[in-house]
Amino acid sequence: MSWLRALKETARSGLRVERQRLEPAVAARGALGLALVVGVSLTWFGPAVAASSAFGAYQAAIATFQRSYRPRPTLATASGASLAVSTFLGYLTGAHIVAFLILLGLWTFLAGLSWAVGPTVGIIASSNVAIMLVTVTLPTSVAAAAGHAAVIALGGLVQAALIVALPIRRWGAQRDALADALAAEADYARRLCENPTAPFDPVPLMTARSAAAVTARQARRRPAELHGARGLAERIRPVLASLADPAVGAPAEGPERDRVRELLAAAGEILDAAAHAIRHGEPVELPPAALAVLRTPDTGAILSGAPRRAAVRLAALLEDVVETAEPRTETELAKEPAVAAARSRPGLLRLVPVALGTMRAELRHESPVLRHAIRVTAVATAGYGLGTALPLGHGYWAPLASVMVMRPDFTQTYARSVARFGGTLVGVALATGIVQAAHPGTYLSAALAVGCAFAMYLLMRTGYAAGQVFVAAYVVFLLGMEGAGVTQTVRERVLLTLLGGLLAMLAYAVYPAWETPRLRGRLADWLKADGRYAAAVVAHYAEPAGPAASDVREALLATRAARIAWQDGVARATHEPVRHRGLSRAAADDAEHALAQFSRVAMLLEAHLPERGAEAVPAAAALAEALRRATERGAKAVRERRAPRWDELRETVAAWARGEGAPDHFLLRKGAVLLLDALDGLTEALGH
Repeated sequence: MSWLRALKETARSGLRVERQRLEPAVAARGALGLALVVGVSLTWFGPAVAASSAFGAYQAAIATFQRSYRPRPTLATASGASLAVSTFLGYLTGAHIVAFLILLGLWTFLAGLSWAVGPTVGIIASSNVAIMLVTVTLPTSVAAAAGHAAVIALGGLVQAALIVALPIRRWGAQRDALADALAAEADYARRLCENPTAPFDPVPLMTARSAAAVTARQARRRPAELHGARGLAERIRPVLASLADPAVGAPAEGPERDRVRELLAAAGEILDAAAHAIRHGEPVELPPAALAVLRTPDTGAILSGAPRRAAVRLAALLEDVVETAEPRTETELAKEPAVAAARSRPGLLRLVPVALGTMRAELRHESPVLRHAIRVTAVATAGYGLGTALPLGHGYWAPLASVMVMRPDFTQTYARSVARFGGTLVGVALATGIVQAAHPGTYLSAALAVGCAFAMYLLMRTGYAAGQVFVAAYVVFLLGMEGAGVTQTVRERVLLTLLGGLLAMLAYAVYPAWETPRLRGRLADWLKADGRYAAAVVAHYAEPAGPAASDVREALLATRAARIAWQDGVARATHEPVRHRGLSRAAADDAEHALAQFSRVAMLLEAHLPERGAEAVPAAAALAEALRRATERGAKAVRERRAPRWDELRETVAAWARGEGAPDHFLLRKGAVLLLDALDGLTEALGH
């Protein structure tokens, strides 16, 4: 893609406004916390302290909107505390330009590295740097600086207290994640009615797994309906696929296929009903027609063999899902057998050494996170120096814009730069026009700032550009409470924002971390993970350990993570102005399809894993070893830009076709052929 087209596409992406479900109650709660903090601070301490406390409450509320499954009060408190530390250190060095630049460089570098821990931590750390640039101009002494830092931390505590006192959709994020996973399974079942080999995106299941990890405190308070449905959804997916696939299930046409379609449609309706119940915390309302399809004895008369076993297992799993999704009281839950231990999520203090270790691991030249940290540090310090030197006043607008738009990848950085400039242009123009025309007093400016914050909280998930309109206006009104920056014109503020955006874009062009050259490595990782998953599944036919084999589960999670990493990489590389470096877009699409087919065949075999103690199939061990070796060698060939070969696996399949050591097991013989066909498709795709 050319640079001109890349800029056009990223600009369009940045200015896009998406239709999302708005949460006015949550936005109003965040604005209420901000209003309480600003009102009390104005009454007791004056505009300067109110501005500092407002930034603490404002940022704490933003932290609670991030896609994190940690308790919202914890996020608000941590955000306020970290911002207080950042701003206090900035206050101490603010009067000395060299010392402040050193602090700014160090703090920005650490904020850049923090993206290795996760987007929530990265966003909070970047916001801390940006707000420090604004608030550092407010105090006049060390004592005043300590006071300002204290009220910033207090703003976070106020937001945390409001979340506890005014709960809105407790466990809402976890409910949505689990409901989305069940709804994705329902959609998958319906698509299988029309396309028996339809693909399935594992992202909802991975998101639900992440949401299921809880701290010790959360584990004691989690609603009963959030305990076991995710594991059942994981087990339903391979059963649905094996029931629908004509290679191992019912024939493509005829009475058996008609019955399979009825079962899949009924499963979709029941899964949708369970998803709705979990999302809203209501009893499950099952459609009678779908229940009748699953419970009719005709299924056993029409289906036989593997399809019949899959249908019986599907009905049992759906009953378990419905039972799990029903809201229950603590008394009812206490009467049930103990459930499996919840997935553990470490607390914030225990997470600190883990986070530091993760950041330390990124200190290598080829790391995109390290490159981002270096870029954002250079841009922030250069932007602050230029903004201070230019005769425009309040030069922090330039580095503030840079820090807030820069991300570790090209697309987000350029898209957010355009969105930031467009949103700031509109927001600053409106706010400055109101200030200069109406001359609002201190309390009216505070009220306008709170109103802008509410609008930003409400619209922040609809698009970055829409939110930036109100962010820019919020800063203007907040600083206008004490008359700061009122004399600065729209032109000057917009020019400094444009400067910050251009510096961010220039930095990525000069010192990039392109995703395109890494695509082959991500594809190789996915191939290797897929091979280990298939080998683990096949090996259990030789040594039956039951459907709940832990090594199969771990291999499945690894292949899902590798697949998502590949898909994320492809998405980031789509708009990069870089040549494909040996992997064209068509080749990438075909390779993804081939590996998805390989994983699907392994999943079909997993759906029929023999129970513990079942008769072993010794020949499966040879196939498992051939799969593992072939995919490991193939992954190495993909990295080295060679055509992968599958000679050992091909020899095993050919020998079975000749009757040499072939197992008396239809699924294994058919599965081996399908796995080899998928790998041949990968070789063909990479030959484009």
